[in-house]
Amino acid sequence: MKLPTLPALAIVLGGLAATPAYGEAPASFSQDPEVREFIIGMHERYGFDVSHLTRQFSAIRPNATVLRAIRPPAFPERQRSWERYRERFVNPQRIAGGESFWQRHAATLQRAEAIYGVPPEVIVAIIGVETIYGQHMGSFGVLEALASLAFRYPPRAEFFRGELEQFLLLARENGISPLEIKGSYAGAIGIPQFMPSSQRLYAVDFDGDDRIDLRRSYADAIGSVARFLNQHGWQKGEPVAIPARVVQDPSELIATGIKPSLTVEELRARGILADGAEADRRAALIDLVSPGEATEYWLGFDNFYVITRYNRSSFYAMAVFQLAEALRDSRSRFAANR
Repeated sequence: MKLPTLPALAIVLGGLAATPAYGEAPASFSQDPEVREFIIGMHERYGFDVSHLTRQFSAIRPNATVLRAIRPPAFPERQRSWERYRERFVNPQRIAGGESFWQRHAATLQRAEAIYGVPPEVIVAIIGVETIYGQHMGSFGVLEALASLAFRYPPRAEFFRGELEQFLLLARENGISPLEIKGSYAGAIGIPQFMPSSQRLYAVDFDGDDRIDLRRSYADAIGSVARFLNQHGWQKGEPVAIPARVVQDPSELIATGIKPSLTVEELRARGILADGAEADRRAALIDLVSPGEATEYWLGFDNFYVITRYNRSSFYAMAVFQLAEALRDSRSRFAANR
């Protein structure tokens, strides 16, 4: 179907409700022509009952809070601060919570590492960053959040319509009403905050109860995070990132992105220095910017890039990495003092 342009202001025709631009006062989904077209498509492709699905959409409304939360900041260059971001996730509270989580689920984490090659500290850190170890999984109705983004947020409508489709399939497969499932404002679900498509592709039944439950089963969450990283190319025993020094203008290298494409030796020839890195290992230059502070530079290796597949942000991946390192060091000290 043709997606609306920005801003999306549909004209009222034949009694059908207009589609407001994101940020405007939301109108009901019940008579939205794009929603009706989506429902018909779900019937034709997957056999969903049109009347039943229509009733479910009639029970929700576009969520203004979701639409405000998803919008990028008006001045992103003024908002970006690695120092502030790091403080949110790498702090004594998250480290203490991670130590407790690791202790409670040590056997499951060890089994996940044996199967998927992902170390326990990385799994624990992702769950810690995402939901503070399952404490904050989101209180938004996932159907309402995804529908709001799919039909009221034109910049990413196509992506969220795909996730809405996957969510409805997921709910049907698990015999759960889509109206009952809660999650984040972006539609992420459960302890590890998987989007519906990721849950259907990568989640595993890791506790052996013949169902996948990322909202209640910590074992399923642990196994699913490990499998996600494994399927995206995690390299067992390989490094994630190391600090770097910059002696030439790095802007061209920064512009190439966070996927490793040059060797450490090639980066060295361009003025990027790092101690202890193998010369033939591929890396990307990562800049961690904080207003009023010197920019931190790191070399991110393939495993760093894999973490960004979970959340496509260098800040996110570095927070996970540094929290994981802090958890590993804390556990090592604990073991040494026993």
